[in-house]
Amino acid sequence: MFSTSIQNFFYRYLVRPALFSLDPERAHDLTLAFLRFSQNTPLRSIYSSAPTQDPVQLLGLKFPNKVGLAAGLDKNAACIDAFSAMGFGFVEVGTVTPLAQGGNPKPRMFRISEKTALINRLGFNNLGTQAFINNVKVAKYKTTKPKSEDANPMLLGLNIGKNASTPIEDAANDYLICLRDVYAYADYITINISSPNTKNLRSLQNDEALEGLLMTLERERLNLHKIHNKHVPLFLKIAPDLDDAQIEVIANTLLKVSSPDRSTQEQSQAQSWGLIATNTTLSRDAVQGFNHANEAGGLSGAPVLKSSNKVIKAMRERLGPDFAIIGVGGICSGTDAKEKLEAGANLVQIYTGLIYRGPGLISEVAHAVKAK
Repeated sequence: MFSTSIQNFFYRYLVRPALFSLDPERAHDLTLAFLRFSQNTPLRSIYSSAPTQDPVQLLGLKFPNKVGLAAGLDKNAACIDAFSAMGFGFVEVGTVTPLAQGGNPKPRMFRISEKTALINRLGFNNLGTQAFINNVKVAKYKTTKPKSEDANPMLLGLNIGKNASTPIEDAANDYLICLRDVYAYADYITINISSPNTKNLRSLQNDEALEGLLMTLERERLNLHKIHNKHVPLFLKIAPDLDDAQIEVIANTLLKVSSPDRSTQEQSQAQSWGLIATNTTLSRDAVQGFNHANEAGGLSGAPVLKSSNKVIKAMRERLGPDFAIIGVGGICSGTDAKEKLEAGANLVQIYTGLIYRGPGLISEVAHAVKAK
């Protein structure tokens, strides 16, 4: 295991220049291929780091620290052990859909390096739930002996979506299929209704469609809890491009679905719904004039920080102090992560910042939010 300073130097001056000389999706695929090959070999010492111990109890789960990997980087759950070795407290993989799909036509990933940003329109490209589950099953992160007796195991989130070919009015069926398929293998499950790269998907964030979907999933969650005798909370992942009325609708729906009429025994269980804010943005205000700024897709990275924090703050005000919120969007430093907590997040996730800064960002963020 190399020191963080050596990892930072190695990534900044050797790895990133090599990767950034390639097409973004080619660099992404090569990185995942290396991580998958190396994750249970001595080569993983190149990117390994002892996880910061900063345990947090949330939704009946014990997160070893407040820093997670956001969904989208490892869509097929092929590199769980590699990301576990980097020191994350939790890792979210996916988005997975019931059936395999190739996603949108290439090219579909673009860097805006001057703004520490990416645009992608991948479109839930993945191998489907069966291949996804097979990868989760063979991951060894839970059987790896902790370095310390006080260490808590990393948690795994599984992110689910709908196939592009499924009509939006039938979206609930796809989410139900995924929920049933992945439930037994997840510590938590994320319902992704906010990707801008699947046609009409964000319409599920609106009033009646949202309540119908979440109530359907809540009924199935209760059923699966009984079948598997396992508590698996659900998170709803939302967009940053929401007006006040949409925020109000989402908050009210989450409060309603997380507080249905239940028996005394069910009421004693841990809370079962949380929020992930936010996904990528359609706004281009922060990157106007830069190369690729007008490409279709979701913008991630530093330009999303403020809009994401604004949504987190608004949601915290409406959901109250006890509702679980994971903040994601624009975290490229420890200071950015602290802003997420100040806005109202309990935990944070990183993705684009990891691409620009490398694995050293994980430790930096974990120590910053622990101090906070």
